[in-house]
Amino acid sequence: MVAVANSTAAILIQKLSGAGGLSDAEQDGLRGLPVAVRTVAARQDILRDGDATGSCCILLDGWTCCYQMLNGGRRPILAIHVPGDLPDLQSLHLPEPDFGMVALTPATLGFVPHAAVRRLMEAFPNLAAAFWREALILAAIQRAWMAGLSRRDARGRLAHLCCELYLRLSSTGRTDGPAMPMPLRQHDLADALGLTPVHVNRTLKDLRDAGLISLHGRRLEILDWLGLRLAAEFDDQYLHLNSAEHAFA
Repeated sequence: MVAVANSTAAILIQKLSGAGGLSDAEQDGLRGLPVAVRTVAARQDILRDGDATGSCCILLDGWTCCYQMLNGGRRPILAIHVPGDLPDLQSLHLPEPDFGMVALTPATLGFVPHAAVRRLMEAFPNLAAAFWREALILAAIQRAWMAGLSRRDARGRLAHLCCELYLRLSSTGRTDGPAMPMPLRQHDLADALGLTPVHVNRTLKDLRDAGLISLHGRRLEILDWLGLRLAAEFDDQYLHLNSAEHAFA
């Protein structure tokens, strides 16, 4: 349990240091947070729409998504989360979510009680600002998704998602040169991009035929980073990450 708590703290320290370093006292405060670790199977619900919650979570391993259910079983995906993400920080102030969260792969999450996070934020205003910054970045990602759904064609949407996921994964050391895991199935991509699975399949083929990506099993390799960025009209400023483009230098 101590090892798990230390691992959770290490991920939090890395995540919250994005806007600047954390003091030793701030890092110790993060290490002292009570964490309940939960492992869930792929396709298992983590949070249901409207269910009150007294904790927020950090994704330690695996991929999850937030979604809403529409009539007829339609399920738009609102956000995709990868290791290191803090998917539900808004629950600190909005404890009854208007979305559900489900594991897209087997996943491990650490849950921290709201009361403990609030005490930490009161003791360390710099950490409060860091948590707030993470919530704002999640909002920026959703705005970028909305812009894509509104104005990009299928090719641009899929290329943009590939660029974004690569940089987010690279920032936590989850890429292998120009390659990254791609556990999303075609119906997941369809739900995230506002397309049909058939259209996703055709668009993946288009990107492969253009020499921009290769996809084998659950591994996607970016073959032409500049070309993929151009197809996506991708500007990574909204992610507020240190550049991860070294793999393509």
